Amino acid sequence: MIGIIGGSGVYEITQKADSSINELVKTDYGEVEVSILDICGKKVAFIPRHASGHSIPPHKINYRANIDALKKVGVTKIIATNSVGSMNTELPPGSFVIPDDFLDFSQDRVKTFYEDKVVHIDVTEPYCPTLRDVLDKSGDVILGATYVCTEGPRFETPAEIKMFKMLGGDLVGMTGVPEVTLAREREICYNSICIVSNYASGISDSELTIDEVFEMLKEKEADLLELIYNFIKNVDDSQDCICNHALDGAEV
Repeated sequence: MIGIIGGSGVYEITQKADSSINELVKTDYGEVEVSILDICGKKVAFIPRHASGHSIPPHKINYRANIDALKKVGVTKIIATNSVGSMNTELPPGSFVIPDDFLDFSQDRVKTFYEDKVVHIDVTEPYCPTLRDVLDKSGDVILGATYVCTEGPRFETPAEIKMFKMLGGDLVGMTGVPEVTLAREREICYNSICIVSNYASGISDSELTIDEVFEMLKEKEADLLELIYNFIKNVDDSQDCICNHALDGAEV
């Protein structure tokens, strides 16, 4: 099964499915409502990351419950959508960017399923290369960028953005980590469509507002849904991948 973790602009995917049922999935980390959709003849499990009405802020999202719920319903490949600010003028607002690395500056999140045993997963390629290739064939995307994850919910300061740029960051957001590494711990392929909603603080000429983010997401909504539908059509959800064996050699 294919998993979609959607932020803003993706909630409409449930309305366009051929069929939809909601399932309350119990995990050791909490209960998660998962929509099981029939799209393009394939089963898709959808979770709205911020819950109904975009009510949960980034630093309060139950990332472990979401990933574990998708694992329990049989998901082997996840595509997430993340709204981001750009620190790189070659990645302008309106772009769909597929990251290939990340810097983690989040602070107070539980970032592993393995708190009682020693497990060291490899993240040389944190985002699944197989899914990257499928996304590349599915729409107008830019391949390759370093995603910087901050704690939120506030936007970043100009000095922070300057530092992130010096460290090699291209995009900045609040939801990409620990989602990506938790998926790896559950041996699920994971990649992200980063929707650039604005330039980051100090690069943008104006103050940042959440309205600006939502306006761009609304503008790109149709293109984003088309990209996701094309991905669903193109991906082979039964294909084996190195991500599906991430625990081999990782456990002590």
